[in-house]
Amino acid sequence: MSIYKDDQKRWHGYVSMGLKAGGGRDRRHVSGRTRAEVAGKVRLLERRRDDGLTSKAGRGPTVGQWLTHWLEHIAARKVRPRTLESYQSTVRLHLSPGIGAQPLAKLQPEQVEALYGQMLAGGLSPATVLRAHRVLSRALKVAMQRGKVARNVCTLVDPPAARPTETVGALSAEEARRVLAAAKGERNGARWTVALALGLRQSEALALRWSDVDLERGSLAVQRGVHRVAGQGLVYEEPKSQRSRRTLAVPAQLVDDLRTHRGAQLEERMAAANVWEDHGLIFAQPNGRPIDRKADWRAWRDLLAAAGVRTVRLHDGRHTAATLLLSAGVHPRVVMELLGHSQMRTTTDVYSHVMPALAREAADTMGAALWQ
Repeated sequence: MSIYKDDQKRWHGYVSMGLKAGGGRDRRHVSGRTRAEVAGKVRLLERRRDDGLTSKAGRGPTVGQWLTHWLEHIAARKVRPRTLESYQSTVRLHLSPGIGAQPLAKLQPEQVEALYGQMLAGGLSPATVLRAHRVLSRALKVAMQRGKVARNVCTLVDPPAARPTETVGALSAEEARRVLAAAKGERNGARWTVALALGLRQSEALALRWSDVDLERGSLAVQRGVHRVAGQGLVYEEPKSQRSRRTLAVPAQLVDDLRTHRGAQLEERMAAANVWEDHGLIFAQPNGRPIDRKADWRAWRDLLAAAGVRTVRLHDGRHTAATLLLSAGVHPRVVMELLGHSQMRTTTDVYSHVMPALAREAADTMGAALWQ
């Protein structure tokens, strides 16, 4: 280590860091206006060297190079295949084109803010920008832990807030009854009774096995979901949270529908003979294979048309179940358990449009109790 002042009265310091990759001596340079400033920089550099937090001499990785390394060697070992696919898409479509060429160690908050502004100006939703922010922040957190960067600049940037989930597509009770009436006698008709009566996610409903249902006791266990992952096809995964793994009470009418559906499926299995693939699925193709989510969506769209009901998202069947229960006075905590939400706030935020009616009902109940 050495410190000196040049002819222009600026101070300089050099710190020996060891050897370069090629065997040459690796000396780092710092400078400042005062000796004390340079001495502080030298001590910091020595401390980082001794703690193993400095990189080898030479140009460090770019943001794009680090994101690629993080995806392939770090995130790939920690997250689910479908989550990894989502990360890869975000990096490929937004982060790498926007800031991928920037040197990782020199990335500034203003550059990240500019990227977010460009994404919003290009018509992308705040939810998409927020997703990009979270992916970048996770990658930079690891980079900071490994001494690649001095700070995670994402902690200095305020991402846009995602808009509340839209629930205007929830069907009314009358519309839901018309859908169920149209599903009677249709192949896999019980699929839609499950959607509207239990509020299962599409991935959960399509992954249901007969072993998950106890028709005698009238219960159904949600234990996994199914997703399509690029390069892997349909992949079954356990729920992310313990709340999503749940056992539900099944209405008697749905029990009857499932019994009828099981008989129809047994007939299909006998007709298919050796073509049948036994996956134990409740809802399957005529050959026993899993149903793809796109085919499931087309069947839902056709059913709505047959019922003379407006077109809504398949996920709105889940919203319908929750809205009908809350409107009937079922406690939000019970609805939370049914839907598999991890927090009560999620339920109350998503279904805030139902809460005023519940508050009015509670006020009327209190009035009757105190002034009857």
